[in-house]
Amino acid sequence: MDSRPLLPLLLLASAAALAQDADERVLRAGDTALRVDVIEVSDRSRAELLQRWIAETAAAPLSVFGRFPLRDAQVRIKQVDSDDDSPVPWGQTLRRDGVSVLLFVRRDATLQQLRDDWTAAHELSHLFHPYLGDRGRWLAEGLASYYQNVLRARIGALEGEEAWRRLDAGFQRGRKALSGVALDELGRRRGGTMRVYWAGAAFWLEADLALRKQPGRSLDTVLSAYSTCCLGEGTALVEPEAFMAELDRIAGGDIFASRYRRYAAAEEFPSLDAAYHELGIDVVDRRLRFSQGDAAMRLRQAIVGRRQPH
Repeated sequence: MDSRPLLPLLLLASAAALAQDADERVLRAGDTALRVDVIEVSDRSRAELLQRWIAETAAAPLSVFGRFPLRDAQVRIKQVDSDDDSPVPWGQTLRRDGVSVLLFVRRDATLQQLRDDWTAAHELSHLFHPYLGDRGRWLAEGLASYYQNVLRARIGALEGEEAWRRLDAGFQRGRKALSGVALDELGRRRGGTMRVYWAGAAFWLEADLALRKQPGRSLDTVLSAYSTCCLGEGTALVEPEAFMAELDRIAGGDIFASRYRRYAAAEEFPSLDAAYHELGIDVVDRRLRFSQGDAAMRLRQAIVGRRQPH
């Protein structure tokens, strides 16, 4: 089965511009732009391959917003020699002089290996939220960890059930990580990475499920509204409580703030039994079993199902 992502027309429209300048490209959606720079790559075909990969991956945020979350952001790609098996050994979202996603790509990584990697989707998901500082690190990394799987399923880079398996594998890693320290404190220490990332992802999954009980609501719709009203492109710190309060204002209830307080104070990984029951997911002999033909299946599909561009 061809697992290549569905490409929005806007990403295909500038093929001529790409041919003229393979090192720099601007992807546009409405009044938003994502500037892509491939740094120090003299091989034209290689630069075009890297541009094609990011153009495909950039379809992921469009499945949430129908546009890019920021009016203007940048992706910078630099090739490296690395013994790391990952085709993208490291990525980072920088928040100075605007917002930039920096991706270090293994020099010999193939297009298919890049398509199969999660790092770019994770870093692009950091464009969905403001700078939250160390106290909000678990929120930021959790959101990116949740969406790195959800969005890749939506654009066809993962099968839907595989996205749930990867989320579950992350939750399992989080459960094995350091306990006995409040999640808020653990994030500030810059330690306990697996619990910080995957307890954070559990927070956003639970919030998404709670929102979807309301007609027309989801984490997508709330973050999209936040992007329109409140998401800045600078480095200003937004305190986690303020971010949660604004999301609750948009959602019209107490979905985020109370859950934030509970998660921030928790010293153990949260139970996801209720969430899995709602999603129709059972764990049998450490394997996931999915319900079929019911409301739970439709809920799973609503979250990770393939989507046409807006």
